[in-house]
Amino acid sequence: MSEKKIPYKIYLEENEMPKQWYNLRADMKNKPAPLLNPGTLQPMAAEELAPVFCEELIKQELDDTTPYFDIPQEIQNFYKMYRPSPLVRAYCLEEKLQTPAKIYYKFEGNNTSGSHKLNSAIAQAYYAKKQGLKGVTTETGAGQWGTALSMACSYFDLDCKVYMVKVSYEQKPFRREVMRTYGASVTPSPSMDTAIGRKILEKHPGTTGSLGCAISEAVEVATTSEGYRYVLGSVLNQVLLHQSVIGLETKAALDKYGIEADIIIGCAGGGSNLGGLIAPFMRDKIKGEKDYRIIAVEPASCPSLTRGKYAYDFCDTGMVCPLAKMYTLGSDYIPAPNHAGGLRYHGMSSTLSQLYDDGLMEAVSVKQTDVFAAAEEFARIEGILPAPESSHAIKVAIDEALKCKETGEEKTIVFGLTGTGYFDMVAYEKFHDGVMENYIPTDEEIAASLAKLPKAE
Repeated sequence: MSEKKIPYKIYLEENEMPKQWYNLRADMKNKPAPLLNPGTLQPMAAEELAPVFCEELIKQELDDTTPYFDIPQEIQNFYKMYRPSPLVRAYCLEEKLQTPAKIYYKFEGNNTSGSHKLNSAIAQAYYAKKQGLKGVTTETGAGQWGTALSMACSYFDLDCKVYMVKVSYEQKPFRREVMRTYGASVTPSPSMDTAIGRKILEKHPGTTGSLGCAISEAVEVATTSEGYRYVLGSVLNQVLLHQSVIGLETKAALDKYGIEADIIIGCAGGGSNLGGLIAPFMRDKIKGEKDYRIIAVEPASCPSLTRGKYAYDFCDTGMVCPLAKMYTLGSDYIPAPNHAGGLRYHGMSSTLSQLYDDGLMEAVSVKQTDVFAAAEEFARIEGILPAPESSHAIKVAIDEALKCKETGEEKTIVFGLTGTGYFDMVAYEKFHDGVMENYIPTDEEIAASLAKLPKAE
């Protein structure tokens, strides 16, 4: 098909939206290792997870054989308010870079939460309501997940208790207020409200917190409050399942115009958006039908894939959650307070960790100031102010496009623009004022944290 016929924005029709979520684990030759009970070191059974998670979500979490799950009609109807999201050809960026590469980005910021997180939030709220619960608890880093969940809970009349990483609570007050607008209670974590929060503060006085800390507090509240369950915005298999709508739409949009991707890039913290974006592409790669380059981009301050260890570890700092086999920096590792709050997690999704360990995808880490330089360049050229998390993918997409300029290769690059940065202006201010720091942990710091890994191999 002639390139002139490819529009700037490729939209699917409403009837072309996915009707099923895709479970990548069903096609993986090496399945992700099971969650382990930290006491017995045996795989977690559904009944053991029931006090923490919703029943239907547990089934999705533990199923690694069913390739497709039907999306309930109520969720499909909600999706239609902001989906399908556009796949955008970055013509202006290509021209500015003078690259022969073709650059596309899947834009997930066209809803009030400002990110992809709503794709899973509405699903998890739906199953909580279906189970007859009063409400849910959760953690949030930069606030996109907490915002999305507060929206979803408001839609289904559920109570929503959010534990927000303290540094983000202070840096991003407006995102906090959006959550409160939708009826959620928001507590800076670690807090004095929970036994685990008090313990963390005693061990790390003055800490700015981490996603691992906030998870511990949210789980404690869920398991000690009648009629509540805990929901998570990333890392878990069920979340990657819901987020597969991103990749399914992306691939359908490319196929609609006969476009073949060469490189797929996504930012990686816990793994939700990356796992969702790459799902159908990784399926084709596993089956030997395509040979995409798939690149995970993480912050140099929290480099779980590039400098972590593939081992069983606690999913939370308070060590109350099950053990997951993943690339980890150690659950005791508290990242520097960088501005990509959604990427400040010590581990990585078990599914993505297995794929990375099998050599099916690459990983790179990038410095914070380089990320914001790329974000500013993108904003000036493409007209969208990106979230700090998404900007990690932008940075590497630009790098790959410039490599094509050097070699003359006409590769097609696809990356995930997972959210907008309108609530992240404190970060942009620090970048513009020249006071943004690039903290990179030493080998000794990482080794000290990894030395505390549980003995579960």
